[in-house]
Amino acid sequence: CTWYHDISFKFKGGVIIAVDSRASMGSYIGSGTVKKVIEINPFLLGTMAGGAADCQFWERNLARECRIYELRNGERISVRAASKIMCNYMESYKNRLSVGSMIGGWDKSGPNLYYVDSSAMRLNSGWGFSVGSGSTYAYGVLDSGYDYNMEVKDAIILARKAIYHATHRDAYSGGFVNLYHIKKDGWTKISRDDSFAKQPTWNKDIKTSD
Repeated sequence: CTWYHDISFKFKGGVIIAVDSRASMGSYIGSGTVKKVIEINPFLLGTMAGGAADCQFWERNLARECRIYELRNGERISVRAASKIMCNYMESYKNRLSVGSMIGGWDKSGPNLYYVDSSAMRLNSGWGFSVGSGSTYAYGVLDSGYDYNMEVKDAIILARKAIYHATHRDAYSGGFVNLYHIKKDGWTKISRDDSFAKQPTWNKDIKTSD
């Protein structure tokens, strides 16, 4: 069972993470209500794209390791260190898993975002990532509308627009759009919307934002 599609980006107000909720097995839609965001701690989130079992297991393991770090050191783990732990997991089973994960959060250095996958590749975001089969559609939207200095409202509209276009054009993406905002005082779940039911409203928002 595989999962697609996730996006995340940094801007002056923090980090925005948006995911769909479809899980597919080939041409069969296994589920339309999958939760593709692992809430690692109140300031750190992980997204999941790839094999369902691989992503869930290793990100939950990461959440445990982050909590142990916090208990031992009396402070929260940095986003950089959390992504490195995830990368070390992937190195131990290099190319034997199916994982494409974004680790985003807010730490002492501000908002941070990393990408880690099952080839043990770890990338620090210049601004953002789009992961999954709908990436080309989402990147088109993000490239045309992204601005680091945008307001929170505009960042939310942009993220919804990107995921909406991916779910509309990509057969392996769909279901609900779950959107999170990570800021200095922690993450907040902004919304969970049915991409099909919200189509008329989002089309209106897209025309307004354009």
